[in-house]
Amino acid sequence: MSAAPKAAAFTIFMTSFESRGAAWEPMVWLCALLSMTVGNFAALLQNNVKRMMAYSSIAHAGYVLVALAAHSEIGTASAMFYLAAYACMNLGVFAVVVHLSGKGERHLSVDDFSGLAQRQPVTAALLTILLLSLVGVPLTAGFSGKFFIFKAALQSNLIWLTVLGLLNSAVAAYYYLRLVVLMYMREPGEVTRDIAPLPPTLQVALLLPVIGTFVLGIFPGALIQFANQSAVFRR
Repeated sequence: MSAAPKAAAFTIFMTSFESRGAAWEPMVWLCALLSMTVGNFAALLQNNVKRMMAYSSIAHAGYVLVALAAHSEIGTASAMFYLAAYACMNLGVFAVVVHLSGKGERHLSVDDFSGLAQRQPVTAALLTILLLSLVGVPLTAGFSGKFFIFKAALQSNLIWLTVLGLLNSAVAAYYYLRLVVLMYMREPGEVTRDIAPLPPTLQVALLLPVIGTFVLGIFPGALIQFANQSAVFRR
């Protein structure tokens, strides 16, 4: 739900408003900046992990809007690539959040992740990879996605939007890495001490996105080429 509606909405936007792209460009530029800034700073203030991820999804929608503001084939392809990468990363993160929250979603505080690395090191390591990908660390899907988006923006002379987007990425790094610090640098709390092992279905829901994150990060060529072909065909 956090990724699919975005993909549908941006698909409608790309197909319905293409003929008047130039007229929409200032509005898309402003929406991209507001989405990134409001989403990241709102997420920065959250102690509830689900709310943090919800607000961060607004920021990620802003990154996609940066690509659409470029109003170019590479911009459209970058948007499609980023939506695929984001869906992959988000699925894995929510797999862990759902497991840790327990029945009735009672444990959604960031502090509930304290010491997870000591109790379930594999789960913590896989979650860390996904969080680093959301930050945009090299060799991950998040890095490749942001690279293509900002490259498209620079090619369309959207220099200020690119700079502001990179600054927003730095803000996002704080609240994502806060979870990593809690998992590795704190003693296990009541929640992590009593946490049960991940059931097989959630293990798959966590492992597959991590594999996808590395595949899209190290070998992005196939998907970005397919996206480029789709963008050309659409025109």
